[in-house]
Amino acid sequence: MTIVSVSEGNFIVEVEGWDKLWSLRSRLVIPIQHVTGICEDAKIAEGWWHGMRVAGAQVPGVITAGTFYHHGNWIFWDVHHPEKVIVVDLEDERYEKLIIEVADPSEAVVRLREALRSASS
Repeated sequence: MTIVSVSEGNFIVEVEGWDKLWSLRSRLVIPIQHVTGICEDAKIAEGWWHGMRVAGAQVPGVITAGTFYHHGNWIFWDVHHPEKVIVVDLEDERYEKLIIEVADPSEAVVRLREALRSASS
């Protein structure tokens, strides 16, 4: 699971616990202006094919974590429970998308969209 926040103009993803080992990342820091969209999407994390795993771990139905290459794009995953997934669309970054699990997807999406609006004003 991850904890997401916005601080000093950056979108921050903190990877928790053993997921640091599985995803080979402990933290992602992205300028907020590079975030183009945020939404809940449990369906994107269902199924077993999430792209070609480049670095990280994938056990279908258990965990998808790390860097994956899918349809010509780099995607960062950290998901155990598809029903808790948010998708963060990016531009001008290594990753095109972050597909990450958070404790409360609805709350995270509302909070992050507000931060995006504030940053763009």
